[in-house]
Amino acid sequence: MSKKTALLFSMIGVLFLVFTGIALSYQQSLLALLFLFLSFFTVGIGFMAKAKIRKKNSH
Repeated sequence: MSKKTALLFSMIGVLFLVFTGIALSYQQSLLALLFLFLSFFTVGIGFMAKAKIRKKNSH
């Protein structure tokens, strides 16, 4: 995975975590749960993409 792609996935994940904090500060728990789920989903997709590229390059 290129460094730019990894940076993109990590920045989006962190942005969703920031949005989670903002939603919690406004006592919007459902919105906070949505952003928390999206952050985990984004980071998970990033790890899956990294593993897929690593597996492809090892063969």
